[in-house]
Amino acid sequence: MSDFAEFAQQNLLLFVAMFAIIGMLIGSEVLRYMRGIRTVSAAEALRLINDQDAWIVDIRDAGEYKAGHIPQARHLPFATLKERLNELAKAEDKPIIVYCRTGATSQSACALLKKNNIANTYSLSGGLPGWVDASLPVSRKKT
Repeated sequence: MSDFAEFAQQNLLLFVAMFAIIGMLIGSEVLRYMRGIRTVSAAEALRLINDQDAWIVDIRDAGEYKAGHIPQARHLPFATLKERLNELAKAEDKPIIVYCRTGATSQSACALLKKNNIANTYSLSGGLPGWVDASLPVSRKKT
């Protein structure tokens, strides 16, 4: 145990950074929970798409969307999302799966949707890379 204490004293900056990172990770999860944002894995998203005809919304910019997106995804860039909420209201009671590059911005988008009474929303965990890692298809066609 004394070796660990000595190591910690010699690498104090490393330990401070580690605790800061752990704190940020825990803080983001607590914030997500407090906002009531639900996340889904790629497999769960696929199940929602197949079983409940879920809508898929890509909130990335136009260049990223053209480079590749989930098939049948609606392109609503995050910057224009607030002005285009009426398009998502047409989903009625169908689930809406929102995704971005990493999954962080989609959580903010879900919070915005929930604030505007569009409650049946999910954030795709890991964003588009999470979808690709699950070996699911990516389209380059404009929908």
